[in-house]
Amino acid sequence: MSAPLLHVDQVGKRFGGFVALDSVNLDVAEGERVGLIGPNGSGKSTLVNCICGTLRNETGDVIFAGQNINTLNTHERTHRGLARSFQLPRPFMSLSVAENIRVPLLYTVNARGGHHLHGSELDDRCVELLKLVALDKKANKLPRDLTQVEMRKLELARAVAAEPKLLIADESMAGLSHSEVEDIVALLIRLNQRGITIIMIEHIMSAVMTFSQRLVVLVSGKKIADGKPDEVIKDQEVVGAYLGQ
Repeated sequence: MSAPLLHVDQVGKRFGGFVALDSVNLDVAEGERVGLIGPNGSGKSTLVNCICGTLRNETGDVIFAGQNINTLNTHERTHRGLARSFQLPRPFMSLSVAENIRVPLLYTVNARGGHHLHGSELDDRCVELLKLVALDKKANKLPRDLTQVEMRKLELARAVAAEPKLLIADESMAGLSHSEVEDIVALLIRLNQRGITIIMIEHIMSAVMTFSQRLVVLVSGKKIADGKPDEVIKDQEVVGAYLGQ
C-alpha cells in the first residue's frame, strides 16, 4: 500500500490555555476527495492553517508527499504542491481576471525552477484555466465585474494555477444559491478528475455528501469520525455533536 499524500500525525495546537487541536490524525490518499466538517470552533480552520503553514503546530508532524514540512513557510509548502482557496476571495482588484491567473502561473513555475512559461505558452495556459472554470469570456473584466459565484471560480482557478497536488477548498460555496452550489461541486469534481487531491471544508451538507468519498468530522479540536459519508452521518456522536445541532 502506497504512503498517503498527506499524513497528519498527532498534531496539536494551543492558544494560551485553549486547546484548538488535540492530537489530530489524518491521512489523505493521492487522488482522494475528502470532506472535512464540524461545528464552528471545532478546529477545522486551525488544522488547515497548520497544514498550510499559516500556523505552526506545537506537537505532532505534517508529512506531505513523504517529507516532513513542519519547518517550511507557507510559500515553500505551495512550491511543494500544497494550495488552498479561501472563503472570502481576495483577487488583485486592479488586475483583470486573466492577469489574476497569470500571477500564480509565473510565480509557481519560476519558484520551482522548472520550465518558464512565457509568450503564447503562458497565454495558452491562462486560457485553459479560464475555460476550466467557465471564465474565459470574462478574461478582460475586472474582479468587481464578476458575480459571487464567478469570484469563487476565480479563487479556485488562482489556486489551481499553482499546479497543486493537494487543494484545500475552504467554504467555496458559502452564500451561494442551490444551483451555484451544484456548479462549484461539479467544478471541484472536475479538478479532482484532472488529478488534484482535494480536501473540502463545507457546512452545506448536500454539497459535502455529493462531493466526498470520505468524511472527517472534528469537534472541539478532536477527530470524532472518519469514514464513508453514509456511515459517518449516522454515527450517534456525529449526530449529537454536529448534525443534530
